[in-house]
Amino acid sequence: MRKELEEAYGFLFEKELLDEIVEYGTLKTAAAGDKIIEIGDYVTGMPLLIKGAIKILREDNDGDELLLYFLERGDTCAMTLSCCLGQTKSEIRAVAETDTTFIMIPISKMEEWTAKYRSWRNFVFESYHSRLSEMMDAIDAIAFMNMDERLMRYLRDKAKINGDEVIHSTHQQIAYDMHTSRVVISRLLKKLELDKKISLQRNQIKVIDL
Repeated sequence: MRKELEEAYGFLFEKELLDEIVEYGTLKTAAAGDKIIEIGDYVTGMPLLIKGAIKILREDNDGDELLLYFLERGDTCAMTLSCCLGQTKSEIRAVAETDTTFIMIPISKMEEWTAKYRSWRNFVFESYHSRLSEMMDAIDAIAFMNMDERLMRYLRDKAKINGDEVIHSTHQQIAYDMHTSRVVISRLLKKLELDKKISLQRNQIKVIDL
């Protein structure tokens, strides 16, 4: 765990903090598609990603999901931080986008390290800022972008997160993430293919216009 932790966070945290993370953190893994945090759960720790990617989703009253943002190696989730420190139930769902490895930090240490380590305090504040910016981008996309622009942005983000220009998702899975119908997604994907921005294959989408 120490080697992976240093590769992901060594440039951010001093040795003493890395030592404490190894001592008090719990190493966990999740396969692609696994739920890591569910809506309504009490969150007892904060994840530090050291491998893979996680998508953060909200759910409306009808049970439909909306993708808020992705987390990558070196990230944490600001909404998880808020739930931990406020001891409130989670309002988001966290799902492994790829096979993922992360370290769960207990609430007691989150609070202690905020006072003890400037690097940890800066990391927490920067995480809040980054996730807030991403949520604002998501709101702007819904409010101001056409659906085909939103879809193209989603595909580019997904390709970047997975490190692969070929996306292995069904039209229905994309529709869930984008809070729309499969029929709409299929129609827009065909349009993007005609515009030579993507190439469609069975359960695969190759992003040409990265």
